[in-house]
Amino acid sequence: MNWRSVWAILAGILVGVVVTTLVDVALHAAGVYPPLQQPIDDKLALLATSYRVVIGIAGAWLTARLAPRDPMKHALVLGALGFVAALVGVIVTWNLGLGPRWYPIALVVLALPQSWLGARLFQLGSVGRTSVWS
Repeated sequence: MNWRSVWAILAGILVGVVVTTLVDVALHAAGVYPPLQQPIDDKLALLATSYRVVIGIAGAWLTARLAPRDPMKHALVLGALGFVAALVGVIVTWNLGLGPRWYPIALVVLALPQSWLGARLFQLGSVGRTSVWS
């Protein structure tokens, strides 16, 4: 097991969890989102989807940046873990009436593409550079 690989993927997960949680809390505190356990509408679900995609891309970029080698593979592992977590979210929340059903499905569908894009942006920006671990 390569601990640098584990750290790269863990860093992407931490960015995703911490930053989305902070944005969620800020939007609740600002009154943009309703109180917890109250459903959100399509507009708010679209807002949540959009910033989660941006944060997911950033997390995948960081994972690719920290990867000791093969940044795309590391980012796609991150995306696969996000896919599984989002799929569990669909199953757990399906009948809770927390918002539109398309929202958790969108998180599943977008997990791998956003991770691919984060790694691709890293690759495009790092042409001619070596790994952070070199």
